[in-house]
Amino acid sequence: MTGLIIILCVILISIVLVQIGKVMELTSQIKGEQEVLRDNSKWNGWLSLAFMVVFLVGVVVSAWAYRNEMMGYGPHQSASEHGSKLDSLFAWTLFFTGIVFVITHIMLFWFAYKYRWQAGRKSQFVSHDNRLEMIWTAIPAVVMTFLVVRGLDAWNTVMADVKPDEDYMEIEATGQQFNWVIRYPGPDGKLGTKNYKLVTANNQIGMDFNDPKGWDDVMPGQELLLPVGKKVRVRITAKDVLHNFFLPHFRVKMDAIPGLPTYFVFTPIKTTSEYRNELRKYPEYNVPADPADPTGPKRWEKFEYELACAELCGKGHYSMKRIFRVVSQEEFDEWYKKQESFYFTQIRDKDEDPNKGKTLDVEVGMRAKAFSESVKTAVESADANAKTLVLKHVNFETGSSALTADSRYELDNLVTAMTTYPSLVIEVAGHTDNVGDPAANLTLSGQRAASVAKYLTDRGIPASRLRPRGYGDTKPVAENDTEENRAKNRRTEFTILTSI
Repeated sequence: MTGLIIILCVILISIVLVQIGKVMELTSQIKGEQEVLRDNSKWNGWLSLAFMVVFLVGVVVSAWAYRNEMMGYGPHQSASEHGSKLDSLFAWTLFFTGIVFVITHIMLFWFAYKYRWQAGRKSQFVSHDNRLEMIWTAIPAVVMTFLVVRGLDAWNTVMADVKPDEDYMEIEATGQQFNWVIRYPGPDGKLGTKNYKLVTANNQIGMDFNDPKGWDDVMPGQELLLPVGKKVRVRITAKDVLHNFFLPHFRVKMDAIPGLPTYFVFTPIKTTSEYRNELRKYPEYNVPADPADPTGPKRWEKFEYELACAELCGKGHYSMKRIFRVVSQEEFDEWYKKQESFYFTQIRDKDEDPNKGKTLDVEVGMRAKAFSESVKTAVESADANAKTLVLKHVNFETGSSALTADSRYELDNLVTAMTTYPSLVIEVAGHTDNVGDPAANLTLSGQRAASVAKYLTDRGIPASRLRPRGYGDTKPVAENDTEENRAKNRRTEFTILTSI
């Protein structure tokens, strides 16, 4: 029904226009073509002048009204070190093109009025004017030279890569439909290599896990942080189609091209909190962020630095939005410490892990640090339950008390802890699941506890500080109903008896 009404309205409007045309034709015949032409020309000329005034006033008024919403003006000064140079370049370009814009539009509409049709007026044809041609050649040439030189200076400054001796951090942004995968380096400060042939459902950017540099790389969730005042080099790549890495408030914009890595270097100079405080000074940012909730947060309170894709990369293009928060170095360091390695949390010891079954050097270091912190907490704790720690990486040959080769790493950590705390006296306890004869399990658990104690005494820990004991299957920590739970019960642990 709606479609029919629209069709009828179009037909009606067409009929009205045809009738108006016929009325004008009859009017011309009555008044005479010369008089009608003169009247039309006069009205067109005056209307052109009126339109010129309204148009130019509208341009100026709208630019003034929305100046605080535009990049480079009002509160939206650049939040990066290099951004002011780009803002200055755009301001100078706007200055010169604005002059040309105003002059050409005044001339356009003034000429429409000045040289409207009049009876007896004839056109005058001028083949050329040397002075005029010199003016409109020389002035644009000078202006263009000025803008090009400034542009080259800005380009060379903004697009300069980092120097080998510079202090900077490097992150990686991989665009895909429809998300940005952001990768930070681990404590080694280096990003691991990638290979598109290694892309899988679990390894979505194709990290090469044979490269040790990538073992500690992290891929945070939705929350992305950058430290203020720290130079950042962003590796920019794409996995499928053309994307564009766009951080408007930092004046960062670079294509992400499949098969052709690009980069951008910038230094954030305003934290998110500082930028919000700038916005807070302007009335238009002190209105509710959600018009439907007048008592809710203001616009300045909801502001975030946005990472967008500036290419139309598909129907889900809108979902490419990510949020970056710029914080102090201390806050960034605190957040960074909590990030976990993608490799060790998502890939390690799974089918895709090329190092499955091996103990890596980096793991040894990580385990040693975690072990040391756990012992320190246990020693200082007043809770008796907190003084029992499981030796997670101590294992034995099946059905035997012989330690596996990799157990030495965990036991060496225990040796270090006993040396660090020379008054520490511990009970070394062996436990089994409930499979098999209980008496045999009790004997085996005691032998395993003795094997651990012997490893420690062989490395200089006095036997008087050790209390090896086997408990068999008498102290389970989980029901023995699944293989996973039985594995939890097959454990070796130690309990701090005294730490004076």
